[in-house]
Amino acid sequence: MPAPIRLRELIRTIRTARTQAEEREMIQKECAAIRSSFREEDNTYRCRNVAKLLYMHMLGYPAHFGQLECLKLIASQKFTDKRIGYLGAMLLLDERQDVHLLMTNCIKNDLNHSTQYVQGLALCTLGCMGSSEMCRDLAGEVEKLLKTSNSYLRKKAALCAVHVIRKVPELMEMFLPATKNLLNEKNHGVLHTSVVLLTEMCERSPDMLAHFRKVSLVPQLVRILKNLIMSGYSPEHDVSGISDPFLQVRILRLLRILGRNDDDSSEAMNDILAQVATNTETSKNVGNAILYETVLTIMDIKSESGLRVLAINILGRFLLNNDKNIRYVALTSLLKTVQTDHNAVQRHRSTIVDCLKDLDVSIKRRAMELSFALVNGNNVRGMMKELLYFLDSCEPEFKADCASGIFLAAEKYAPSKRWHIDTIMRVLTTAGSYVRDDAVPNLIQLITNSVEMHAYTVQRLYKAILGDYSQQPLVQVASWCIGEYGDLLVSGQCEEEEPIQVTEDEVLDILESVLISNMSASVTRGYALTAIMKLSTRFTCTVNRIKKVVSIYGSSIDVELQQRAVEYNALFKKYDHMRPALLERMPVMEKVTTNGPTEIVQTNGETEPAVLETKPPPSGLQPASQANDLLDLLGGSDITPVIPTAPTSKPASAGGELLDLLGDLNLTGSPVSAPAPQIAQPSFLLDGLSSQPLFNDIAAGIPSITAYNKNGLKIDFTFERSNTNPSVTVITIQASNSTELDMTDFVFQAAVPKTFQLQLLSPSSSVIPAFNSGTITQVIKVLNPQKQQLRMRIKLTYNHKGSAMQDLAEVNNFPPQSWQ
Repeated sequence: MPAPIRLRELIRTIRTARTQAEEREMIQKECAAIRSSFREEDNTYRCRNVAKLLYMHMLGYPAHFGQLECLKLIASQKFTDKRIGYLGAMLLLDERQDVHLLMTNCIKNDLNHSTQYVQGLALCTLGCMGSSEMCRDLAGEVEKLLKTSNSYLRKKAALCAVHVIRKVPELMEMFLPATKNLLNEKNHGVLHTSVVLLTEMCERSPDMLAHFRKVSLVPQLVRILKNLIMSGYSPEHDVSGISDPFLQVRILRLLRILGRNDDDSSEAMNDILAQVATNTETSKNVGNAILYETVLTIMDIKSESGLRVLAINILGRFLLNNDKNIRYVALTSLLKTVQTDHNAVQRHRSTIVDCLKDLDVSIKRRAMELSFALVNGNNVRGMMKELLYFLDSCEPEFKADCASGIFLAAEKYAPSKRWHIDTIMRVLTTAGSYVRDDAVPNLIQLITNSVEMHAYTVQRLYKAILGDYSQQPLVQVASWCIGEYGDLLVSGQCEEEEPIQVTEDEVLDILESVLISNMSASVTRGYALTAIMKLSTRFTCTVNRIKKVVSIYGSSIDVELQQRAVEYNALFKKYDHMRPALLERMPVMEKVTTNGPTEIVQTNGETEPAVLETKPPPSGLQPASQANDLLDLLGGSDITPVIPTAPTSKPASAGGELLDLLGDLNLTGSPVSAPAPQIAQPSFLLDGLSSQPLFNDIAAGIPSITAYNKNGLKIDFTFERSNTNPSVTVITIQASNSTELDMTDFVFQAAVPKTFQLQLLSPSSSVIPAFNSGTITQVIKVLNPQKQQLRMRIKLTYNHKGSAMQDLAEVNNFPPQSWQ
């Protein structure tokens, strides 16, 4: 056979290919020739063929058929054959293939070879692709070479030992004696690989870490590092004017591991770290790399406060560097240290804020996160000004995170309620479409609780949405506020700024524009319609116009909007006498945060526009000061209230714990026809809801009580214990009428202290027959996990003799068997 072409000629030929297909054809032709040569056991050109095969493997073509040929080259006595064979083994073999086990004996022989370069090839191959079995078999030879005086072999043996430890950690102690003298070597290659080996051992074994701390490894490393800093120019190790920066970085990393959570080691390295930080040249990237490792080491060990300030100042200088990577690294490091060294980082606040203007998006994001971490009560005004400017000009992908960060910072550090409201309104105006879902109810709660700011807020919001409905959260908040405080807007009572002159018709024009705008979402239209409805009790000259608008949307294709309009129309017609009480101004809200499934957060979210506020009960039954502690729940045409409550730390005797339900609730039709709404119902409320609940037999002996007996209306309670949950008491109420006329539209409602949880099921009817000729029954489920004495406040509404009747009462005479 003719001699195969050389590797250089093959490379030149492949490079002449103009298309991928032409290159593939050349490769296939050459692979066929190489296969033929392998089959004929051509030892003369085996090395050349394997070399070409490795080149084709680097180009991405299959070369697995050359694996055994690599083993033959390794077994050869010629150094050139061994070099290509070992190179092929490192490229074509790995521990997942059994073929690599065949070379174990060859590697063992070569590790004991008389030529150092052959030994070096074996060490490189074992350190690159040796499996755990090979490492176990050959660890002894590696340990012997680690003790040799030959620097060339020691550095390769140290790296091979690192691979052995990674594959077989239990062999770590074998190399411990050999590490004693490694750091006394003057050769930088041996020092470098020795530090890598020691780092690996310390990271993988706490026992090794404790051992090296005891044998005073830190002083040795400090001595080596000091020699590197103080040594003069050495052409062999100099990189951009710095002596062996790679070794310095490795030593700094090992010092970081040794000094972490160790006072003595940290104390021993404080001085050298300060020298490195102050003597390293920063004009070149090499010096910046060493300074960065120094900063990480200072921050990770128990260093002195002055040294930590020095490290943060280095990161501050990094922020002024023209290299984007260095600025990014500095921002990331400052973000990690801002919690522990807040004041030191604060000194670089202006530089950090300037990074918000960087063109690189990754630097912008890190600068934004760090800016929020720097906000406190002293700088909140200035920082919010910068962040609001950033929010106005940043890319869309930043707006959501930036808006959320501003909300949280403003809530935590707001110097005044007016500033807080102005800041959130600015965010909604700038990036309203990107804010979180809870931004609207949180702002509504803030406005509601800021009683003195109502006139100012509604005026600002009114001006903010004039002609611009693109920011939907802003429009929702504005609609809610106009509905609540529209009378303040029209009266011009704002003292914080010059009041504007607005008529009732102009206010309604704005809300109607929101209703018909193509940019308005369904939720926004619901806010606007409810606001218009609320204004019917706040405006005096436009009630007829409001009636007309509400009636129009009674036939809307939007089911939510249609339902609201129908309910509001019913208020205008059948229950007009109740409308002022139902639509009165919302009380101050208290945000309740719990982790349980029955959490109640008193915010005005999507369902708020349909909420009809209650009329305060007579002062003789409930003090007016408790109104703010009561929760008003929405009642629809056929809705029975469901009241999940959460435990609280208030005393059990506090009257404010009781929840007043739906004063003058608009109820039409028979409550039997609609199931009870399930508002955050806990799982116990769903037990036994199919037809008849299962009850415990032992509850049959609980005596019944009369809860109410007045004006001919009598209500009796009978008790049973749930069979599925012993903590649940099932109370059946029976309402009877001893008068000569029927009681119609009867509604029974109840509330319990927050240590209990309660559910009302649908009543059997809404009419109580006269002369005790029939009764209404209704089931109440009460969860009493703490086995406390049960107390209940009940509310009764009904029509009798053409008059609407309402009464409140407290039931405190529950038998002990009902709650024990």
